Amino acid sequence: MPAPALAQGRPSTLDMTCGQARGFLAARGAAVLGTGGYTYDRFVRDRSFCEPTQVTRSAFVPTRDTPECLVGYRCIEPGRNWFDDE
Repeated sequence: MPAPALAQGRPSTLDMTCGQARGFLAARGAAVLGTGGYTYDRFVRDRSFCEPTQVTRSAFVPTRDTPECLVGYRCIEPGRNWFDDE
């Protein structure tokens, strides 16, 4: 009888160097990455991984070797102030 499949944890940027996190995302195009504790987000290599109505915003994440690594981008709807930072 086959054993049940175990859930795989999502990759965490805190376990990677900045270069590793960038390479991971570059190789896959898009990925959901943990960014510490219970936080996570979907990051993309470029706009081609977003919905047609979305644009990209630079995404900085903490990594093992730097507190703010430009890992890639997040897809957002234009004109929305998602994080009250505009």
